[in-house]
Order: sequence, then C-alpha cells, then structure tokens
Amino acid sequence: MTLILLGGALAGLGLLLLGLLLAPPRTNPAVALVRLDAARGRATAERVAAARLDAGQTLAPRALRDLGGRVHDLLARVGFELGGLRADLSILGRSLETHLAITVLAAVGGFIAPVLLGVLLTIAGAGTSFGGMSGMVGLVTATAAGLLPSLLIRPQAAQRRQDFRHVVGSFLDLVAMNLAGGRGVPEALQTASEVSDGWAMVRIRDTLLSARLHGVTPWSALGELGREVKVDELVDLAAALTLVAEDGAKVRESLAARAMSMRKRELAEAEGKAGERSQSMLVAQLVLCVGFLIFLVYPALAQMLGT
Repeated sequence: MTLILLGGALAGLGLLLLGLLLAPPRTNPAVALVRLDAARGRATAERVAAARLDAGQTLAPRALRDLGGRVHDLLARVGFELGGLRADLSILGRSLETHLAITVLAAVGGFIAPVLLGVLLTIAGAGTSFGGMSGMVGLVTATAAGLLPSLLIRPQAAQRRQDFRHVVGSFLDLVAMNLAGGRGVPEALQTASEVSDGWAMVRIRDTLLSARLHGVTPWSALGELGREVKVDELVDLAAALTLVAEDGAKVRESLAARAMSMRKRELAEAEGKAGERSQSMLVAQLVLCVGFLIFLVYPALAQMLGT
C-alpha cells in the first residue's frame, strides 16, 4: 500500500509538472522581462565563472545545456529557487543548467533500468513477480538517481567553501596592509587580489574587474559574490568597506582583527577534526582488540560447551 501511494504521488507530481510545461501560467510582460534580464545576467556570470574554473564546462553539448535551461525555467515557474544548489555549484565553478540536465538524465536512467530489466525477465519467463513491480522499483530508483548528483557535490562544496574562507582571511590581511599604506579602498582591493593566482583569489579578482566594467562599487560586488557562494566573511568584508567608503570609518584594525579571528576559528575547527579522527582511530583499535580476544577465547569456550 505504501509503494502504491508513493507511486501515485510521484505520478501526480509528474503530471502536474507536465501540465505546467505544456500550459504555463500567464505572467505580466514587464515582470517577465525583468526576470529574463536578471536570469540572463546571472547565467552569463555563472558560465564565465564555470569556464574560468573548469574548462570542461565549455565542452558540454549544447543539447545538454538546453535541456538544463528548460528544466530550470520550469522550476522557476513552479517557484523553486534552488538557492543552496546554486551556491554549491557556484563555489565549484559548475553550470547549473548542465547539472540539472545530468540530474534529469540520471533520474530517467534510474527509472528505465528496472523497467527494462522487468520486461526482459517477463519475456524470458524468469521473473513475472518482479516484472509487475518494476514500475514501483523504477520510481524509487529514479528518485535516488535524481538526488545522487546533488548529494555528491555537497561535501565537495563544503571543502571548497572552507578553502575560500581561508583565502578570505589572507585577503583581509592584505587589504588592511594596503589601507595602512595610504591606498584607497579600490586600489587596496585590486592590489590585494593580485598577490596570488589561486582559484579563490582569481574569483575575487574577476569579480572586482567585472564591477569596474559595469560601474558597480567593488565592495558591493564582493558582497554579492559572498551571498552567491554563501561565504559570510566576504559579506562582512563588503559591509566594513562600505563604512570606509561612505562614512570614512577607520576599519584597518577591524579588518586585521577579523582576519585573526578567522584564523583562530580555522585552527579550532582543525583541532576539533583531529580530535574526531583520533577518537575514530581509538574505536577502530578497540574493535580490533575485541575481535582478537574473541579469536583467542572461542576455542576454549567451544571445548567447554562441547564437553
């Protein structure tokens, strides 16, 4: 009964999405135009970042990107923002359209594989019971296969985000040093971003260059980058630099203190992870000792119970 209800719910959701795709709701033309411009600018920025960080993203077939774009438009009409997934893909330098297309293809493959296996078993006469349940099994495997690509990128994005925070801490020190040297805020940011060629610093440097080309203040562009990749330290840096530019506040010491606090927090997190790994190693050693003791005691216990 549970599988029947789950299958009916998934089938109803599929019909709903199909109906929205075939007969989309009417929207205000002005609102649609604003959304289209915003989506186009965001998609262009994401593709540029993806191509800069991962050259393989440019080799994706156009049909795959078009399929991902249609899926993204459909989800946008329904109301799914995909904020967390977008941030994870942005920090990894991957395209959202390509990821959505891979997700759809994985779900379709997960559904087809059990159904095809059930059909083959039914034709061969070796699995009539499985052939009747292959549709339900296909829905379950399609759901699992569709969620798998998004689940796989989460730990990678978490590691990338941690590395990005480490780079932001060094960037804070460099900006504070340049401000102490008498440079203005834009010059301090640009000089600090040119020190290293790592992927995170390249991302910051590209953001500053894009802000200069589009006539946007560099601190607001850094804040937007921080919100895009979900790095709060970069948003705090943008807020502090806004105070410098607008109110003339002296925040050089504040930036240095923030960099120091970030390093202390990273050190505490590293010590915590080292402690967790030490505990896991201790548990593994205890399990080995218990197994060795059982191996030694078992012959005597077997002999006693046998007599």
